Amino acid sequence: MRKVAVVFLMAILPAMGFSQSVFDKYEDMDNVGSVIVNKGMIDLVSKIGSISDDPEAQEFMEIASGLKNVKVFMTEDSSVSADMSSTVKKYLKSSKLEELMRVKDKDVNVKFYVRDGKKKDHVSELLMFVSGLENVEVGHKGRKLETVLVSLTGDIDLNKIGTLTSKMDLPKDLNKASGK
Repeated sequence: MRKVAVVFLMAILPAMGFSQSVFDKYEDMDNVGSVIVNKGMIDLVSKIGSISDDPEAQEFMEIASGLKNVKVFMTEDSSVSADMSSTVKKYLKSSKLEELMRVKDKDVNVKFYVRDGKKKDHVSELLMFVSGLENVEVGHKGRKLETVLVSLTGDIDLNKIGTLTSKMDLPKDLNKASGK
């Protein structure tokens, strides 16, 4: 039942409004898949989840309540991938993000950038950019991704990012940001 509620809430997400970012231009592109979850949706899901007696759901709600936005953009189009790469580079020059780490495995590059938060081990923004994917299939239609961009903003506890990634079906590479 919880999964049905989350899917329904994500379907009505566009009507709830959202803050603009340099990456929002990808949301309306035909050859870009996107998932945008904003504070209103996070708060709504937190209220529904607070009813649960499940300790795992409670932990997820505690972590998610600190988030303002979750944005995921995926493409298999090489020209859009190049544009994403260029946009990320420009954004990094103008923002106060610093590189947390990078992982290279064959042609795949995963880079993590963060903006420090108010507490130790907390960040106010976490950006993950994955490029060079060629043989990664997603979904039942066999779509092959080339690039994935994930942006999380809010109060993010890096020690608990694993719980967040598993419950929201975010890329498992985000777990590497916490050192786990």
